[in-house]
Formats: sequence, C-alpha cells, structure tokens
Amino acid sequence: MKTPYSKPDAQTPPATSNKWLTSLAQPRRIEAHGSIAARFIYSLRLIALYERAGHDPVAELAVRLGSVASASASLALAQAITRIWPENIHVSRFCCCALTHDEAALASSVDCAAKGQRDAFEAELSGLIRHDRIGRLWEHSIALVAAESHG
Repeated sequence: MKTPYSKPDAQTPPATSNKWLTSLAQPRRIEAHGSIAARFIYSLRLIALYERAGHDPVAELAVRLGSVASASASLALAQAITRIWPENIHVSRFCCCALTHDEAALASSVDCAAKGQRDAFEAELSGLIRHDRIGRLWEHSIALVAAESHG
C-alpha cells in the first residue's frame, strides 16, 4: 500500500518521485486520522512534555484520556516506539494540529491497527524501522486500540 509517506522505489519515475517529495513538504493534519490515532498523538506529545520536565506522565494521561487502561497502553506504545525508532521522535507542540513526519507515520500506523489491517500497518512502517521490530509495535498498537475501545 503506497501512502504519501511511503518511500519511492528505485524504479519510481521522476514525476512520481517529485510528487512524493512535494507531499513531504505539506504537513498532514491530525484531523486526517481517526480518534484513536489522534488521542495517541496528543498522548505522545504530553509524554514528551512531561519527560522533558522530569515528571511521570501517567496521572495526567489518565485524567486527559479518562481511563487508566488507555493511559497505560499509550505509555507502553510510546516507550516501545522510543526503543525501536532509529532516532529521536520529533513531535509538534501540544496545541499544534500539524503533524511532524514521525507523528504522521505513527498516526497512520495506529489507524491501520484500529482497522485490524496488519499488512497496511507494516507498509506504513516499512523502511522506517527494521522489519523484525514491526511486530512489537503491532502488539502495542492493538493493546492501545483495545484499551481505547473499552474506555
């Protein structure tokens, strides 16, 4: 599945490659994603803010998400991403509706998990992280979807 954030293949014609580069210059907005993905991106931003301040984000996450299970699943997914992602994750300010490229990829992958689309999930992350690590993110993403669905 090709997305605006999928990397072009070696055989990609220049016109398609230029279109791909142009799509990178236009930031995706959080409204383009489902509610679970949007809540996770806001959670990710809140976690980053609290970690920079040296505080534990769990209590604030639980209050904002209205569920300890959702807060725990969001934090577990964020920690898994931190361990697996090849570099520091770039997040926007908490109030910003535009997504960074990292946030857009993560939101798209959570959307795929929410729909139960494992192949699409893997396609979203292909080329961004090692293939053998995608399964761990899938498991944490499914746990987040389950927690959000029961909250």
